[in-house]
Amino acid sequence: MAETLPEPPQADGPSPREALFRRLDELTADEGHFETVGSRHWALFEDAGPCLLVTFERLDPLLANPGAMPWGHRIAAEQGWSHLCLIADGETWYRDPAVYRYFDRLVDDAFFEDFDRVLFYGHGHGGHAACAYAVAAPGAQVLALNPRATLAGPEVSWDRRTLGARRLDFTSRYGYAPEMLEGADKVVVIHDLSLREEAMHSALFRAPWVTRLSAPLMGERIEFALRSMGVLPRLVTLAMEGALTPRAYAEIWRKRRSYAPYLKALLEKAENARKRGRAIAICRSVTRRLKAPHFARRLARLTGEK
Repeated sequence: MAETLPEPPQADGPSPREALFRRLDELTADEGHFETVGSRHWALFEDAGPCLLVTFERLDPLLANPGAMPWGHRIAAEQGWSHLCLIADGETWYRDPAVYRYFDRLVDDAFFEDFDRVLFYGHGHGGHAACAYAVAAPGAQVLALNPRATLAGPEVSWDRRTLGARRLDFTSRYGYAPEMLEGADKVVVIHDLSLREEAMHSALFRAPWVTRLSAPLMGERIEFALRSMGVLPRLVTLAMEGALTPRAYAEIWRKRRSYAPYLKALLEKAENARKRGRAIAICRSVTRRLKAPHFARRLARLTGEK
């Protein structure tokens, strides 16, 4: 009698990727589209209002959180905006001929002309993309956090942080981000100017219509910091309105005075520089305003008090 092989285990349900794509399909079933763009990108478009938010996001965070949606979806829904999101699988930097062709098609269809206002937003890889692809929508606003101008050529040989990405094509199409901003309206780029590489990328965005701002001590995690402080939606809203001025940003950035990672980085910088008086002043300022055991302990150690 022949041996009966066991049945292969059956999947309990759709994979996280299948579940996500199903949600995005359903979201755009009536107004918009969700489509594959090459082998590692997808485009989500929600048609909901006369202002358009264009975001560049990563697939991994969406798959890691069941039920998650692209971050831009939430703020666009709250504001009554339309939303176009390019989703990347991995560190593609959105440098893909299929993505170039997708934006070419949008230009040919006069897609962006249907909207009263357009804002391109992105962080890191997406920050570069927000600047590079803004050329497709003349007159658009741009808000980019930690954007790299490019990763190609001798002008950025000093940036050794992501050497693997240098194999990507940053020259043929939609490449050098500062040049791609020539048709934009108001552009705001935010870097951590206390870091050499970040400050040098910022300096490459030198056009008069570009406002360069700093989020010191936040490194390459400016978006995470702004989200954690709860101020990113306000910044995006102001950028959409073309009203994100240095003064408006400075008022919002004051929120860092209650943001623990910033305060700890500030204290660490003072201690590393052996500026004891400065470290004591920081600890006293924080403990007067906040319940902060970490700073209370540091203050006691620095002053010898118990």
